[in-house]
Amino acid sequence: MSENVVQLHKPTDPPAPDVAPTVLTVVPDTPPARPVPLWVRSGRAVKTAVTHESTRATVRAAARHASYTFNGGRIVARRAWDGRTGARYERMIRTAEAAGNLEAAEEWEERLTRFRAARHHRRMDLLHSPVEAAKGAAVGAGMSVGVLVALGVVMALNTHHVGDVITPLSATIDFIALLIRIVHIVWGPALTIGPFLALLALWSVGRKQQAAPAWALPANVRSGEGEPITPSIVVKALRDLGVPALRSAIKEMGDAGASMLGPIRIAGCGVEVDVTLPSGVSTIEVQNRRRKLAENLTRHEHEVFITIPQAARTVRLWIADSGALDEPIGPSPLVTDDTLTADYAKGKAPWGQDLRGDAAALSLYQRHLLITGLSNQGKTAALRALALWASLDRRVEFRIADLKGVGDWAMFDGLATVLIQGPADEQVIEATEMVESLVEEMNRRIEARRRDPEAVFAPLIGIVDEAQVAFMCPVKDEDGRPYGGSKATSRYFMAVRKVHNQGRAVDVILWEGTQDPTDQNLPKLVREGAHTRASLALGTESQARMALGDKAVDGGAAPHLLRQGLDKGTLVVASDGIEIPAGQASITVRTHYIDDDAAVAITERAKALRDGVTTLHAVDRGEEHDPLADIAAVIGDAPRVRTQEVITRLAALNADAYSGWSFIDLKRVLDAAGAEPYKSDGRMVVGRDRVARALAERDTDGSISASE
Repeated sequence: MSENVVQLHKPTDPPAPDVAPTVLTVVPDTPPARPVPLWVRSGRAVKTAVTHESTRATVRAAARHASYTFNGGRIVARRAWDGRTGARYERMIRTAEAAGNLEAAEEWEERLTRFRAARHHRRMDLLHSPVEAAKGAAVGAGMSVGVLVALGVVMALNTHHVGDVITPLSATIDFIALLIRIVHIVWGPALTIGPFLALLALWSVGRKQQAAPAWALPANVRSGEGEPITPSIVVKALRDLGVPALRSAIKEMGDAGASMLGPIRIAGCGVEVDVTLPSGVSTIEVQNRRRKLAENLTRHEHEVFITIPQAARTVRLWIADSGALDEPIGPSPLVTDDTLTADYAKGKAPWGQDLRGDAAALSLYQRHLLITGLSNQGKTAALRALALWASLDRRVEFRIADLKGVGDWAMFDGLATVLIQGPADEQVIEATEMVESLVEEMNRRIEARRRDPEAVFAPLIGIVDEAQVAFMCPVKDEDGRPYGGSKATSRYFMAVRKVHNQGRAVDVILWEGTQDPTDQNLPKLVREGAHTRASLALGTESQARMALGDKAVDGGAAPHLLRQGLDKGTLVVASDGIEIPAGQASITVRTHYIDDDAAVAITERAKALRDGVTTLHAVDRGEEHDPLADIAAVIGDAPRVRTQEVITRLAALNADAYSGWSFIDLKRVLDAAGAEPYKSDGRMVVGRDRVARALAERDTDGSISASE
């Protein structure tokens, strides 16, 4: 190891020339400790003292209580000034003028005039009060002396002592002297303690108003968690929003800025308030600063909703209680009430709760439906909840294409007449043919309505979940027509458009669920054809406009501001089928979640309401068909099925062969086979046993008929 040679000597004495220097061998691994300068040690001590938590707490407490006292004095002085002058009325006049409310300004000006007149009368009365007070004192003293003397005369007559005449008067004089002595004793300490009591009163006023800098307030006050919403908090939040015109208007209003606010109403798990903005401030300026407004209100962005009511220059704020939106809303009535039934035409599906905490129910009657949102946000669960309710109406028929194919709709097997599951091109082709069968059934019903204007049809609901898979499918048929796409040659697109155009008139309804809406996977004509449009969390405002339309987004709908992954099942709805507050274009709904086990239980109840449904897992469009065998297939295990239901199922089975069938066609085939329809409970039905016996007899004879 190398060695270092160091010469040691006193710093003040140079080494003598004839003396050899002292040699010291120092190991580099252990360098000598250098003394720390005193000023460095002092600086470190100061820094440690300043950054120590107890020191900072002491500084905050001192600043807080000093601010309480000082600002409490300002508050008391302001109140006294307002009470003695017309400053309050003048502020209210400026506020009304800034808001453009001239009637209110005139009313406050009249109140100011009355206040000044009353104050003038009081001041004039003070000019005469000393003389009146002196006269009153003289008269009062004379009467008091007379009463005391009279009382003394009575006492003297009673005791026969002349000296008792002045006894009451002398006793009164002694009592007055005692009061003077008490005041003389107390006056000194009162002068000493009085200022401290006054400071304590000012401190109490400032403490009650939290009149101190935010950094000096206690931690629980600074956090603002759970802080109730008051007019002053809302006004301060708007003032600090960063809108110069709004800040200037509120500054002109002074403390009366709260006059912009309507009443603060409890609304579910939060509060609601209407804010009338001053002239020169637009509602869009407030909407674009939602996050800052929420932070000013000590809330998260998702806990503040801004909508535009009918009143001009007005925004409606809904402010949630801290953390309330992260709590579940409870189970669906479909799960808790096993006696619940549905009425497609007159009833409403229990879907969830709005932000007020009120039940949100949606009417499905003759309304095409579109639900969109990012993946894994609860789209299928929200769509399925509506179908589960509608299934409790035994008249409703379902044809379902689940292009996700993971079993989300498996419980509808035995309930839906068509159930297609899978994401492959083959399932897209079948889903397209299913929607085309809806078009065929729609045309058949329209033709029947022409022949009989009073004809009534059972509701037929077609559901395509993950519809973007169908729109994006590149496969073409044998004629070169694509199944997907958004052009007039697209089979799926054109079938959807036809159902949207005329289906609702004959109760043929289409529901679609799709992810991440764009012009490619959700064409404009399709999304605008839906009467009910709902959206879960989305990525951008442009997607929100595609999902809900410009009117809803301009009115405050903001599904793009919902939190992905945290606001599952929360959707924004634009529809006339749900109750929306007056003046708003949309409503936010937190939907009930129904798990698979509960969904299976509900569909079992729905199946018990029906005679039995044979579910087809593919749409058969082959040219060869056997009408009698097909009738037996669609009847399934049910002992009997209404003739109209048989015709509907046949059309779903093979639209090319049966879409134009009527009761006469069905009766012709059954009569020829010896399985004639008959009446049961006043309705024409087809008996399973009759059809099975006819098939058995025909097969025994070796005569198997084929289609024409």
